[in-house]
Amino acid sequence: MDTSSPARLYAGLVGVATLIAGLVGFFYEASFDVGDELVADEQFGILAVNGWANVIHIATGLLGLAAMSSIARSRLYALGFGLVYLVVAVWGFIVIDDGFGVILEFLPVDTQENVFHLALGVLGLAAGAATPKAEPEVRRPAPAA
Repeated sequence: MDTSSPARLYAGLVGVATLIAGLVGFFYEASFDVGDELVADEQFGILAVNGWANVIHIATGLLGLAAMSSIARSRLYALGFGLVYLVVAVWGFIVIDDGFGVILEFLPVDTQENVFHLALGVLGLAAGAATPKAEPEVRRPAPAA
């Protein structure tokens, strides 16, 4: 990793943050219930979490850290997860009722989390767009004659 980029920074920061959020989330709520039995708790009083959300956060974090290995992978991560977070944010705003909602019968969301997902989505798309598609060419000095 000899060069940095906005996408690499995004992948690293989001990777670390979501990995930590997923691990800490299990101390708040570890239930894997779905549908009407779904149980969620507010992590740090802000984010609605359950066992499913924690696993998703951990997977997202590990993928982000793995994506840091190249500019191309980090760009793909930033664009891909930027789009996913944007879709989840919009979907979350649609399903919210009285400050709380559920996506696909297993993923709890609340207003604060939707705003957070919206920010992650916009930042991911911006970081991916600001990062060149190809690795920069490394110039080596010509051999001495």
